[in-house]
Order: sequence, then structure tokens, then C-alpha cells
Amino acid sequence: MQQFFSAGFMKKTLLISLFLKGFLFAQAFAYEVDFIGDKTQGGLVIGKVTPGIKVIYKDKSIRISDRGYFLLAFGRDEPSLVSYSLEFPDGTRESKILAIKKRQYKEESITGLASNKVEPSQAELDRIMREQKYFDNARLIDDPREDFLQPFIWPVKGRISGVYGSRRILNGKPKRPHYGLDIAAPDGTPIQAPADGIVTINQPDLFYTGVTVMLDHGHGLSTLYIHMSKSNVELGQKVKQGDVIGAVGKTGRATGPHLHWGMSLFGTRLDPRLMLPD
Repeated sequence: MQQFFSAGFMKKTLLISLFLKGFLFAQAFAYEVDFIGDKTQGGLVIGKVTPGIKVIYKDKSIRISDRGYFLLAFGRDEPSLVSYSLEFPDGTRESKILAIKKRQYKEESITGLASNKVEPSQAELDRIMREQKYFDNARLIDDPREDFLQPFIWPVKGRISGVYGSRRILNGKPKRPHYGLDIAAPDGTPIQAPADGIVTINQPDLFYTGVTVMLDHGHGLSTLYIHMSKSNVELGQKVKQGDVIGAVGKTGRATGPHLHWGMSLFGTRLDPRLMLPD
């Protein structure tokens, strides 16, 4: 049979093929991910990779948009080093490490309070547990929208009366940390959507939070608005940045008019202040 290719040509072809495979392998393992955001406790970062690359974080495959965007969140007490992995189309993986800045949180101890001011009754606990399902279910939503790419704006302007991560110790019992930003403003002050989103909670009277609205901004990122005097939206409604979604109030367990503004990536509670311009 006639030989179409010489042994030398075949050898050169093999060497070139091996070289290219080695080059692509090296390129994959030198891949750098672009991040914007705060690598700190309570922070959120937006990453971008070449479409086709998978991101694995805390043993879960992260949603990546068609344009390569994805989100990573760091909780209030996130350790100083966290890892994530990239999986390339050829099946190879690369592990990455991120350094997370540690924060100090304010604690306030109050003693001598009546027990009914510290611990809810059993009937109240039952109601709280029922109502918690609204939040748990809404925080499971993983929509492909990229509303989170918008620069966020303040939902309301006012004095900061409570910060993320702080905690009270009542009669010697540490309470749950404060997962949000409290903005004091007059009763009835309009609250605007800080970014485009879809209404996933619209409740008129919850035990702790009173008039409550939650917006979904895509990829599991949600923002929460509580203690409002009224809601201007409906469940499932699409809102645009700047739309008025309600008004400041003091409903639920609140002592004065203010907006509690919360933010979560799925179940990880974040500091919304970090999403705003300085």
C-alpha cells in the first residue's frame, strides 16, 4: 500500500499535537478570574470567566451567565481563606484561594429586661416559624437575570441607625446578629428599588418585620425591605431601579420609623452597604 505520509512528517505532527495540548493545559492552569466587589466578611464579588468554564464554590456548581458572570458571597463570620475551583471544558480543574478581610462587629449588652421582652411566647414562636418559610423559599430562587450588574443606589436617604453584623446580648443571652442596614427616615418617606428586580415577597403583616417586600436581582441575589408603612408593589411584579416600592414605617418589631435593608445570596446574609458607592 502506498504510504501517504513519511515517518518524519508523522513524528513532527505528533510533537506539534503534544505541544498544543501541553500549551492549552498550561493556559488553563494559569487562568485568572476577574473580580469586582469586596473580598470581606459580609461582602459579595462579581466574577467573570470565559463561557464554558464551570465554577465550584462550597461544593456547589455556581450559576454562570451566558456572558460568563457569576457571584460569590462571604458570610458574617467567613474564615480568612476560602477556596473555589474552576472546571475547564476538557475536564481539568484548578483550585483557587481568596483572602477574606476580617471585620470587627459592635456588641451591646443590656440586662434587667423583662423576660417577655427577650423571648417570644410559644404562640409567637409558632408564628415566626411559619413566616420564616416565606424567606426560606424566596432565597432558593436562582434566576438567570443579571440585574445585579447595575450599580446599586440607596433605597432611601437618612441617618444610619443600625449596621450589619452588630449584636445585642440581652439578659446575658446573645441574640442573632443584625443582618442589614437600618436607615432612619420620617414615616412615609418613599423607598425606591436600588436595582432592577422581581418582587418575590409582598407581605402586609409579619411578626418581626411588619410590611415586608423582597426583590430578586438574579443568580440568587435578593434584597429585603422591612418595617415599612405600606407596600406599592405586587408579588411577581418587575420593578426598575428607582421605582417606589413602598414607604418607611415602624411596623412589626420596630421602635421608630426606619427602613431595615437586608441582602442575601441564597442563604448567605450580606452587608448591603458594600454594594453602594462611597
